[in-house]
Amino acid sequence: VQLQASGGGLVQAGNSLRLSCAASGLNFRLYTMKWYRQAPGEQRESVAMIHANHSTDYADAVKGRFTISRDNAKNTVYLQMNSLKPEDTAVYYCHARTVVPVTVSFWGQGTLVTVSS
Repeated sequence: VQLQASGGGLVQAGNSLRLSCAASGLNFRLYTMKWYRQAPGEQRESVAMIHANHSTDYADAVKGRFTISRDNAKNTVYLQMNSLKPEDTAVYYCHARTVVPVTVSFWGQGTLVTVSS
């Protein structure tokens, strides 16, 4: 199983970025996909999730600014990040989890997002 995250970079505050996470080696449509982030010196935190039925949930810090989506045909999950703030600076990780038929989960490598003020 591989989760390949991409799309990070350096942007100015107020601008946008779109992260992608391409999955392979798993039955993507059965998985809940999540984006986490970890800022320097901080614990990893959940940012957004999208279930197999496409329902979504967001951390309060990003509600109204970030949108998670998935394309099951491309085995890819996206995170559209708008109105970025310096406090969004972090390494962003994608995560896949299913309970069908058993509980398994996988992490992707991170992609760095840096937001300058």
